Amino acid sequence: MRYLLVLLSFLGFQFFGFAQQQSLDLIPVPNKITYGEGTYTFATTGTPLYITESFADLGALLSEYPQLKISTTEILKKVGKKHNQGIRLFQAEDIDKIGPKAYRLTIDNSGILLKAHNKEAMLSGLYTLIQIGLLQEQPQYIPQVTIDDSPRFSYRGLHLDVSRHFMPLSFIKKYIDVMALYKFNVFHWHLTDGAGWRLEIKQYPELTQKAAWRTHASWKDWWNNGRQYIEQGAPNAYGGYYTQEQAKELVAYAASKGITVIPEIEMPGHSEEVLAVYPHLACTGKPYTQGEFCIGNPETFVFLKNVLDEVLTIFPSPYIHIGGDEAEKKHWASCDKCQSLKKKENLKDEHELQSYAIKQMDEYLQAKGRKLIGWDEILEGGLTKGATVMSWRGEEGGIKAANAGHDVIMTPGEYLYFDSYQTDPRSQPETIGGYLPIDKVYAYNPIPKGIEKDKEKHILGAQANLWAEYMPTYQQVEYMAFPRALALAEINWTNQENRSWVDFKARLQKHYRILQELDVNYYRPSYDVRSEVTFHPDRKSNTVSLTSEQTNPVIFYTTNDAIPTSKSTRYTNPIELAGSHTIKAASFIDSFRVSAVENIRLDIHKAIGMKVYYNTPWEGYPAQKELTLTNGINGGLTYQDKQWQGFTKDIDLYVDFERREEIKSVTMRFMQMPGPGVYFPGVYKVYLSDNGKNYREVGVITNYEDTQDPKLRFKTFTYTLDKPQMARYVKVVATNPMKGYLFTDELIIY
Repeated sequence: MRYLLVLLSFLGFQFFGFAQQQSLDLIPVPNKITYGEGTYTFATTGTPLYITESFADLGALLSEYPQLKISTTEILKKVGKKHNQGIRLFQAEDIDKIGPKAYRLTIDNSGILLKAHNKEAMLSGLYTLIQIGLLQEQPQYIPQVTIDDSPRFSYRGLHLDVSRHFMPLSFIKKYIDVMALYKFNVFHWHLTDGAGWRLEIKQYPELTQKAAWRTHASWKDWWNNGRQYIEQGAPNAYGGYYTQEQAKELVAYAASKGITVIPEIEMPGHSEEVLAVYPHLACTGKPYTQGEFCIGNPETFVFLKNVLDEVLTIFPSPYIHIGGDEAEKKHWASCDKCQSLKKKENLKDEHELQSYAIKQMDEYLQAKGRKLIGWDEILEGGLTKGATVMSWRGEEGGIKAANAGHDVIMTPGEYLYFDSYQTDPRSQPETIGGYLPIDKVYAYNPIPKGIEKDKEKHILGAQANLWAEYMPTYQQVEYMAFPRALALAEINWTNQENRSWVDFKARLQKHYRILQELDVNYYRPSYDVRSEVTFHPDRKSNTVSLTSEQTNPVIFYTTNDAIPTSKSTRYTNPIELAGSHTIKAASFIDSFRVSAVENIRLDIHKAIGMKVYYNTPWEGYPAQKELTLTNGINGGLTYQDKQWQGFTKDIDLYVDFERREEIKSVTMRFMQMPGPGVYFPGVYKVYLSDNGKNYREVGVITNYEDTQDPKLRFKTFTYTLDKPQMARYVKVVATNPMKGYLFTDELIIY
């Protein structure tokens, strides 16, 4: 008897632990969770499965649940009283009060009951159940809980560019698997672009015999060395394509997991590969001369419609994506055929000429029962009523389209281009540029300000884009996509008021194990110290907050120029320091340093708060305008953080102290990232003046840094005078020999 009491006490403690956990750590977090007490235990001999007829083909997905064994499966025409235990996937009834897109998952002593009105909602519930199993250390025990859940948005997408680099079908299926687990329901397959055509079109075999293959494996090498295509089978041919059967196989595989595959066939631009093998469709009639179809040539539309006819037989998706972005219009302007068409159709300009082409394709697709999607450039020149817009150049195009009554999918580059760096670019493999950490992704709300309240319904959802110029392998695609895609999953699914970055970050820690088990090469959170500095102009001090991408980082720091050790001051609260200082900080595990030392320079200098006068103005990146360079705030890792001011000409500016001051040194910091055209200055010059008219040059620094190194770099240009000099005006000139952008964040004068 005593043994039995001890055993019951042990089991009670175990179950009590489950009941007290009160967190399933699901991503995306459900919109309503009601926790029960105790757990449900799967029988070692197997659990019976009952499925109503409408969901008969979904039971197989339960094989993805770890340690779940189905003893028997019964397809039900009618649910009876005896079907009250085990696992049940049942058609919802009116009495259940479950919304048309919602599901209800109930786990109690009787087992698991999932109810929904349709397959899409039932699949969402199934993947919630599967995720619960994957999150348990002992998946045979699961907490008792009731979840009532439905998606915020109907379109929950991930994109993949396979033109720049061909990806194997096996990987794309794996990509689909992870998408399904996190409730994505659209895979946008970017199949064609200048770097290669990737889909078999039987009427046009040269698209896959030559346009699918290029001379260089590296996209960058190909881009810089002629951009030539080569016959399949040639020794140096790099590329590949999907047969129509393979594409159909993927479509069916994705559909079984609740995911629609939307193909993208680029037009009228980004079509260099097509025009290389069918040059008669170019305005010039010659290969390798342009990337835009000749709109004035009727054969262009014959070709495009023939291609779409085959595409439509492969992809049953309601949407077909036609690109429509970044078309260079100069060839149309000088083409007799295009100009003749423009005159005949009474079109004002080349924007309306492009719009004419888009409308032709839209009407064709609508006649076939489909809808057209295009990037936001398709708005230029007008848009047909049924077209849907993907807003990538910020949110403006999406706002304009939604307010005009068009459906919109938000994909703004600032928040949802996963080809951007996700941490300090200096520590990462080369990519196209930009800076997009996961917390910034999570902060995005797909319904932007500026959309009329009654037009918010036109925002269908959001999508992240992965452009593969710098992703030559599927492992690199995974590295760039995950875990940022999990943040997007919650953006698209969970109601805005139920989202919390702090809570998401805590839940995310459990999902790293899932990604490991799925063999996903995700980006691991960095130990590097990140700082946030707040300048207090009234008391000439700075408050510094330190953190890292770890959940509970252990950070030690110094303020005396010493390298931090585990015996230095441990960071617990924001640090306020008056005057100029350098904080050195690093992350530790036990007594071992596990990150580089971060140097945070705090400058309380003479020019803080002074107005800056510009002889040459900033362009494109105003930051804080005249207050930027003397606001005491340094820029971060991206020139889009509104602290870096951008110039396309030589920098020529000055500060008026309004009285003579002793000048000891003049400093400006610059960034360089050649990919997007950001460079260090060629020469940095410092001038002093007493009257603002007659300046004397006191210092010159010439830059000899490599302009081709693709890595993000920062360089501080400090000219220290041999002897301090008195002056009222301090002027700086920084030359721009590369004719790209110069970015600087603070003019520091001591």
